[in-house]
Amino acid sequence: MTTPATMRALQQTSLKGPRDLRLITDAPVPSPAEGEVLIRVAAAGVNFADISQA
Repeated sequence: MTTPATMRALQQTSLKGPRDLRLITDAPVPSPAEGEVLIRVAAAGVNFADISQA
């Protein structure tokens, strides 16, 4: 299996709440360092409590 060059990411640009969330569709896939692993995530949930804690 090959590692893709880009991924989708959700970025919070401020602490003002969910209105400042931004979907990035071409974020670079990070390269794992020594002793780290890269995990492919097919789906992840983000709920209001997650956003509020950020």
